[in-house]
This record gives sequence, C-alpha cells and structure tokens, in this order.
Amino acid sequence: MNPPASLALEGILLVDKPTHCTSHDVVNRLRRKLQLKQIGHAGTLDPMATGLLVMLIGKATKVSQYLTSLDKEYEGTIRLGTTTDTYDLEGEVVESRPVPELTIEDLQREANAFVGDQYQTPPMFSAKKLNGVPLYKLARKGKEVEREPRFIHVSRFNISNWATPEAAFALACSKGTYVRSLAHDLGKKMGCGATLSSLRRTATDRFRIDQSATLEAIEAMSLSELRRLLIPVYQAVPSHVL
Repeated sequence: MNPPASLALEGILLVDKPTHCTSHDVVNRLRRKLQLKQIGHAGTLDPMATGLLVMLIGKATKVSQYLTSLDKEYEGTIRLGTTTDTYDLEGEVVESRPVPELTIEDLQREANAFVGDQYQTPPMFSAKKLNGVPLYKLARKGKEVEREPRFIHVSRFNISNWATPEAAFALACSKGTYVRSLAHDLGKKMGCGATLSSLRRTATDRFRIDQSATLEAIEAMSLSELRRLLIPVYQAVPSHVL
C-alpha cells in the first residue's frame, strides 16, 4: 500500500497569515489540509498581525533553528496618545493622553534613536516563558515579574506617514524583536504614550510577502498545486546546514 501523497511533501511554504489567527492556528490548519503532523514555522506572529509566516513542511522542520534566526521586515502603524497593557490594540487601555503638536521629522528623530544594537525587555503579554510558564498567563492574573532583557538589532525604523494620532512605519530588525515594545517605547519618548495599532510582516530575510499565498487559497488547492509552491530546503539554507 502506497503512503499518502502528503507524506512526500517537504519544503518551505510561505503563508500570508490573516489577522486574529495565531501562528499555531496556521500550523493546525495546514496539518488538517495535508494530513501531516510534521509542520512547524520559523518565527511567530501575534494574532493581531498579518503577513509572512515561513512554514516548514515535512523534513524541513529540521532546519527550523537556522530559519528562525533570520532578520525580519515589517510595516505597520502606531497610535500615539493611547497606552495599553499589551502594547497593542488587543489589550486594555491603561492611559489616554493628548498628543502634542508633532511633525514627521520629530517622530523620525526619536525613531532613529532605536536604530542599532540594544537590549529589549520582553513585554509581560508575550509567549516568552518563565519557569515553564508563558508570561502572558502571569500577566492575565495581574502579576508582573522581572524579565531578562534580550539583545536585538534594529537596522531601519522609518516613519513613512504621520496623521495625528497614527504614524505609519517600516522596520527591519533581528529575530526576537518585539515591535509592540518599540511602539510603546516610542510613545514614552514622545511624552504621550503609544500602542501598536497594526502590523504586517513583509519579509523574512530573502523570503518576501509577494511570494506567499493566503491561508484560504492554500486550503483550496490540490496537493499537486500546493507542491509547486514549496521551496526546496537546499534553496533556503546554506549547504553546510544540510
């Protein structure tokens, strides 16, 4: 008896994640579609965020460590004058303040201060674990604990548009960067607070969002159509990794 055709599937699948869907939801939906358990991803996106998820199909999961370490690029908006407990619009508003008279040059000057190497403290509402417990579970109980800062690098933080109270931005950064925290910290610098109001991942290293397919489109494909979307592992990682 021949094995199911899905068992032969192997490679990198670029998915455009919809909003209000977790990265694990995408894994589960692809597992149902492909009838294949060996599926992972190379870097999560928050439920509110959309955009590029690099999915690992079949034996491609073995190169997860390499692909997870790749730099990321984002586009999004930051709402000034509003501070939330999660640092994005998914959370509870904890403070609202008037937004001062600002120009796009004012915002860019402060954004430039984030470019370069730095340490960033993970937000309490995050999946990072403390003694095996995700921080967000502690945060939901009203607990705040000390978090160890992590080393990150921001290559580019450009403010592309400003129309009070929303600032549009484009960001390039290292793995593990919390864009929500950058938005929150920018708001503190501006003196009025801020929260991330939208986020879209546009690239992971050389993988681009325009190479991806929506989750809905993938679910409607035949296995042969889906197989044509797969990027072979040898094209995605250096030969010494294989």
